[in-house]
Amino acid sequence: MLGKTANGLYWMYRYMERAENTARLIETGQRIALTRLNQTDEEWASVLQSADSFYGYNAAHDEISRDSAIDWMLRDKDNPSSVLSCVSAARQNARLVRTAITGDVWEAVNSAFMALKTTLARKVSERDLPSILRLIRHHAALVRGVTHGTMLRNDIYDFARLGTFLERADNTARILDVKYYVLLPSARAVGTSLDNVQWESILRSVSARGGFRMEFGAGGGPREIAEFLILDKRMPRSLAFCAGKLCDNLGYLTSDGDVGQASVERVNALKNGMLSKSIDDVFDYGLHEFLQKTLEEISGISRQIEQDFRFYA
Repeated sequence: MLGKTANGLYWMYRYMERAENTARLIETGQRIALTRLNQTDEEWASVLQSADSFYGYNAAHDEISRDSAIDWMLRDKDNPSSVLSCVSAARQNARLVRTAITGDVWEAVNSAFMALKTTLARKVSERDLPSILRLIRHHAALVRGVTHGTMLRNDIYDFARLGTFLERADNTARILDVKYYVLLPSARAVGTSLDNVQWESILRSVSARGGFRMEFGAGGGPREIAEFLILDKRMPRSLAFCAGKLCDNLGYLTSDGDVGQASVERVNALKNGMLSKSIDDVFDYGLHEFLQKTLEEISGISRQIEQDFRFYA
C-alpha cells in the first residue's frame, strides 16, 4: 500500500476517534465540575490542558470561561482538535482514500460531517449540550460499526485500527489524568463521597460503568476503577486493551517483512513495561506520572508508525 493511502486511513480513524473522545472529555469535565462545591470557570483550564488545547485557547482568548472552553473544544475552526475540525479532517481523509473504503463507510463519515456541521453551526446552549455530546458519540459509533461490518480484514483495516486504538489509549490516559491530578480539590478529599462520585463520573465518561459493575458489583472503589481502565485487557477502552490491539494489527502488517518492526518493538515495550505493572506499582510510581509517561510512549509509537510505513513518502 502507498504510504499516502496508509496515512489517510490512519488519520481518518484517528480524527473520528478524537472527535468522540473530545466529546467524552467535555462530558467528564462537566460531570466532575458539578460535584464541586465552589465551582469556578478556571477549572476548565484543566480540561483544556488534558485535551492538549490549553495554549491554543489562551492564544485566542483573554480569559477562561466554561462557555468559551466548551465552544473552543466543540466547534472552533481555529482549534484543530475541536470536534468540528476533527470530523471535517476525517471526511477530507476519507475523500482521499475513497477507493480504499466501502461505500457504507464513506456515507457514515459524510453523514457525520453534514449532521455536525449543521448542529454546531451556532454556539451550543447548556441545555442542549448533553444531546449534542450523545449525537457526536452516535455518529462515531456508526462509522465504527460500518467499518466492522463491511471492511475486509486486510492492511486497509489494520491501518484504520492502528489510528483508532492509538487515539483511544491517548484519550483514556487523559481522562484519568483530569480526575486524579487536576480536578480533585485537595488531598483531604481522597476517599470521601466527593472522590467516589468523581471516579464514578470517569467510568460513565468512557462508557465503562456497566462493565465495571459486572466485574466488581457495588464494592469497587477508586483503586479498582483505575485498575479497570489501565490494566484490564477485556475493557475496550483500557490502556492494556488498546496496546494489545496495536500489537495484533502491527503483527498482521509486519508478518511478511522487516517493515514496521521498530513500531512493534515500541508497542511491546509499552505493553511489557508500563502496562505490565500491578495497580499498586502504578500508584507507588504516581498515577499522574504514570499517565504522563504512558502518553509520551503513545506519542513515540505514533511517530514510529509514520516513519516505518513512510506515510509522507
